Amino acid sequence: MKLVLQEFLSLDGVSQGPGAPDEDTSDGFTRGGWLVPHLDDAFETVVSGWLAEADAFLFGRRTYENFARDWPGMTDHPNARILNGLPKYVASRTLSEADAAWNPTTVVSGDVLAGVAEVKRLPGRELQIHGSARLGHSLLTAGLVDEIRLAIAPVVVGTGRHLFPADGAPTGLRLLHHETTPAGIAIHTYEPTGGARYGTYGGAE
Repeated sequence: MKLVLQEFLSLDGVSQGPGAPDEDTSDGFTRGGWLVPHLDDAFETVVSGWLAEADAFLFGRRTYENFARDWPGMTDHPNARILNGLPKYVASRTLSEADAAWNPTTVVSGDVLAGVAEVKRLPGRELQIHGSARLGHSLLTAGLVDEIRLAIAPVVVGTGRHLFPADGAPTGLRLLHHETTPAGIAIHTYEPTGGARYGTYGGAE
Protein backbone atom coordinates (compact mmCIF):
# COMPACT_ATOMS: atom_id res chain seq x y z
CA MET A 1 0.00 0.00 0.00
CA LYS A 2 1.03 3.58 -0.58
CA LEU A 3 1.57 5.43 2.71
CA VAL A 4 -0.16 8.83 2.59
CA LEU A 5 0.29 11.43 5.33
CA GLN A 6 -2.73 13.76 5.63
CA GLU A 7 -2.50 16.73 7.97
CA PHE A 8 -4.50 19.85 8.83
CA LEU A 9 -2.14 22.76 9.47
CA SER A 10 -2.38 26.41 10.43
CA LEU A 11 -0.43 28.90 8.34
CA ASP A 12 2.37 28.83 10.92
CA GLY A 13 2.54 25.03 10.81
CA VAL A 14 0.60 24.03 13.94
CA SER A 15 -1.06 20.63 13.64
CA GLN A 16 -2.39 20.29 17.19
CA GLY A 17 -6.12 20.31 17.95
CA PRO A 18 -7.63 21.51 14.66
CA GLY A 19 -11.15 20.24 15.35
CA ALA A 20 -12.17 21.43 18.83
CA PRO A 21 -10.87 23.31 21.91
CA ASP A 22 -10.72 20.06 23.91
CA GLU A 23 -9.47 17.79 21.09
CA ASP A 24 -5.85 17.83 22.27
CA THR A 25 -4.91 19.91 25.28
CA SER A 26 -1.58 18.16 25.90
CA ASP A 27 1.33 20.39 26.96
CA GLY A 28 -1.19 23.03 28.03
CA PHE A 29 -2.49 23.76 24.51
CA THR A 30 -5.58 26.01 24.70
CA ARG A 31 -6.09 27.14 21.09
CA GLY A 32 -7.80 24.10 19.59
CA GLY A 33 -10.58 24.36 17.02
CA TRP A 34 -8.73 26.74 14.66
CA LEU A 35 -9.69 24.80 11.50
CA VAL A 36 -13.45 24.79 12.11
CA PRO A 37 -14.27 28.40 11.07
CA HIS A 38 -12.79 27.66 7.63
CA LEU A 39 -14.69 24.48 6.80
CA ASP A 40 -17.06 24.45 3.82
CA ASP A 41 -18.76 21.97 1.51
CA ALA A 42 -15.87 22.03 -0.94
CA PHE A 43 -13.42 20.97 1.75
CA GLU A 44 -15.75 18.21 2.95
CA THR A 45 -15.85 16.92 -0.65
CA VAL A 46 -12.05 16.89 -0.84
CA VAL A 47 -11.70 14.96 2.43
CA SER A 48 -14.38 12.46 1.39
CA GLY A 49 -12.47 11.92 -1.86
CA TRP A 50 -9.30 11.19 0.08
CA LEU A 51 -11.08 8.69 2.30
CA ALA A 52 -12.51 6.91 -0.74
CA GLU A 53 -8.94 5.99 -1.74
CA ALA A 54 -8.12 4.34 1.61
CA ASP A 55 -7.85 0.62 2.24
CA ALA A 56 -6.48 1.03 5.79
CA PHE A 57 -5.60 3.70 8.35
CA LEU A 58 -2.54 4.25 10.54
CA PHE A 59 -2.61 6.27 13.76
CA GLY A 60 -0.38 7.24 16.63
CA ARG A 61 -1.70 6.39 20.08
CA ARG A 62 -3.19 9.78 21.00
CA THR A 63 -5.04 10.27 17.70
CA TYR A 64 -6.20 6.67 17.75
CA GLU A 65 -7.69 7.02 21.22
CA ASN A 66 -9.57 10.16 20.16
CA PHE A 67 -10.92 8.54 16.99
CA ALA A 68 -11.80 5.29 18.78
CA ARG A 69 -13.73 7.32 21.36
CA ASP A 70 -15.72 9.38 18.85
CA TRP A 71 -16.22 7.55 15.55
CA PRO A 72 -18.11 4.40 16.68
CA GLY A 73 -20.98 6.68 17.75
CA MET A 74 -20.94 8.86 14.62
CA THR A 75 -22.89 6.43 12.46
CA ASP A 76 -24.81 9.21 10.69
CA HIS A 77 -21.66 10.89 9.39
CA PRO A 78 -21.10 10.27 5.64
CA ASN A 79 -17.54 9.03 6.28
CA ALA A 80 -18.40 6.76 9.22
CA ARG A 81 -18.74 3.59 7.16
CA ILE A 82 -15.20 3.96 5.82
CA LEU A 83 -13.50 4.94 9.08
CA ASN A 84 -15.37 2.40 11.19
CA GLY A 85 -15.21 -0.47 8.71
CA LEU A 86 -11.70 -0.48 7.26
CA PRO A 87 -8.66 -2.03 8.98
CA LYS A 88 -6.88 0.28 11.39
CA TYR A 89 -3.32 0.13 12.72
CA VAL A 90 -2.06 2.03 15.75
CA ALA A 91 1.68 2.51 16.21
CA SER A 92 2.52 2.57 19.90
CA ARG A 93 5.18 1.35 22.28
CA THR A 94 2.84 1.73 25.26
CA LEU A 95 -0.55 0.49 24.06
CA SER A 96 -0.99 -3.21 24.77
CA GLU A 97 -4.33 -3.81 23.07
CA ALA A 98 -6.77 -2.03 20.78
CA ASP A 99 -10.16 -0.65 21.75
CA ALA A 100 -12.69 -3.44 21.17
CA ALA A 101 -15.33 -0.86 20.21
CA TRP A 102 -13.35 0.19 17.12
CA ASN A 103 -12.39 -2.97 15.31
CA PRO A 104 -10.71 -4.17 13.22
CA THR A 105 -7.60 -2.62 14.81
CA THR A 106 -4.06 -4.00 15.08
CA VAL A 107 -1.41 -2.58 17.43
CA VAL A 108 2.00 -2.10 15.80
CA SER A 109 4.46 -2.23 18.70
CA GLY A 110 8.17 -2.80 19.21
CA ASP A 111 10.08 -1.61 16.15
CA VAL A 112 7.42 0.74 14.78
CA LEU A 113 9.31 1.61 11.60
CA ALA A 114 9.76 -2.05 10.69
CA GLY A 115 6.14 -2.76 11.60
CA VAL A 116 4.83 0.04 9.40
CA ALA A 117 7.05 -1.11 6.53
CA GLU A 118 5.51 -4.56 6.88
CA VAL A 119 1.98 -3.13 6.78
CA LYS A 120 2.89 -1.18 3.64
CA ARG A 121 3.74 -4.46 1.92
CA LEU A 122 0.14 -5.65 2.29
CA PRO A 123 -2.02 -5.44 -0.86
CA GLY A 124 -4.21 -2.39 -1.25
CA ARG A 125 -4.31 1.21 -2.39
CA GLU A 126 -3.62 3.73 0.38
CA LEU A 127 -2.59 3.36 4.01
CA GLN A 128 -3.60 6.79 5.33
CA ILE A 129 -2.28 8.64 8.37
CA HIS A 130 -4.83 11.12 9.72
CA GLY A 131 -3.37 13.52 12.27
CA SER A 132 -0.71 11.76 14.35
CA ALA A 133 1.85 14.45 13.48
CA ARG A 134 4.71 13.02 15.51
CA LEU A 135 4.27 9.57 13.98
CA GLY A 136 3.92 11.09 10.52
CA HIS A 137 7.09 13.14 10.91
CA SER A 138 9.11 10.14 12.11
CA LEU A 139 7.89 8.04 9.16
CA LEU A 140 8.70 10.87 6.74
CA THR A 141 12.21 11.12 8.19
CA ALA A 142 12.59 7.34 7.76
CA GLY A 143 11.61 7.56 4.10
CA LEU A 144 8.40 5.55 4.50
CA VAL A 145 5.92 8.26 3.42
CA ASP A 146 4.98 8.16 -0.27
CA GLU A 147 2.69 11.19 -0.44
CA ILE A 148 1.81 14.18 1.77
CA ARG A 149 -1.54 15.99 1.69
CA LEU A 150 -1.65 19.26 3.60
CA ALA A 151 -4.79 21.30 4.27
CA ILE A 152 -3.56 24.72 5.41
CA ALA A 153 -6.04 27.00 7.16
CA PRO A 154 -5.71 30.79 6.86
CA VAL A 155 -4.94 31.36 10.53
CA VAL A 156 -1.82 31.88 12.65
CA VAL A 157 -2.27 29.91 15.88
CA GLY A 158 0.99 31.06 17.45
CA THR A 159 1.71 28.06 19.66
CA GLY A 160 1.20 24.30 19.64
CA ARG A 161 2.76 21.16 18.21
CA HIS A 162 4.10 21.38 14.65
CA LEU A 163 4.16 18.73 11.94
CA PHE A 164 7.63 19.93 10.92
CA PRO A 165 9.60 20.76 14.09
CA ALA A 166 12.49 23.20 13.99
CA ASP A 167 15.03 20.39 14.41
CA GLY A 168 13.47 18.13 11.77
CA ALA A 169 15.37 16.48 8.94
CA PRO A 170 15.49 18.53 5.69
CA THR A 171 13.31 16.90 3.03
CA GLY A 172 12.74 17.69 -0.63
CA LEU A 173 9.21 17.65 -2.02
CA ARG A 174 7.61 17.77 -5.47
CA LEU A 175 4.23 19.47 -5.79
CA LEU A 176 1.66 17.15 -7.38
CA HIS A 177 -1.56 19.14 -6.97
CA HIS A 178 -2.93 22.26 -5.34
CA GLU A 179 -6.30 23.94 -4.91
CA THR A 180 -8.02 26.39 -2.60
CA THR A 181 -11.51 26.09 -1.15
CA PRO A 182 -13.93 29.05 -1.13
CA ALA A 183 -13.39 29.41 2.63
CA GLY A 184 -9.64 29.75 2.10
CA ILE A 185 -8.14 26.36 2.95
CA ALA A 186 -5.11 25.78 0.71
CA ILE A 187 -4.70 22.11 -0.19
CA HIS A 188 -1.26 20.95 -1.34
CA THR A 189 -0.28 17.42 -2.34
CA TYR A 190 3.41 16.54 -2.40
CA GLU A 191 5.68 13.62 -3.20
CA PRO A 192 8.86 13.32 -1.08
CA THR A 193 11.99 13.37 -3.25
CA GLY A 194 14.70 12.66 -0.69
CA GLY A 195 16.95 15.22 0.97
CA ALA A 196 16.45 18.93 0.47
CA ARG A 197 18.49 20.57 -2.31
CA TYR A 198 20.38 23.84 -1.96
CA GLY A 199 21.85 26.37 -4.34
CA THR A 200 23.04 29.93 -4.82
CA TYR A 201 20.89 32.41 -6.69
CA GLY A 202 22.67 33.74 -9.76
CA GLY A 203 19.95 35.77 -11.39
CA ALA A 204 17.22 34.86 -13.83
CA GLU A 205 18.21 32.81 -16.87
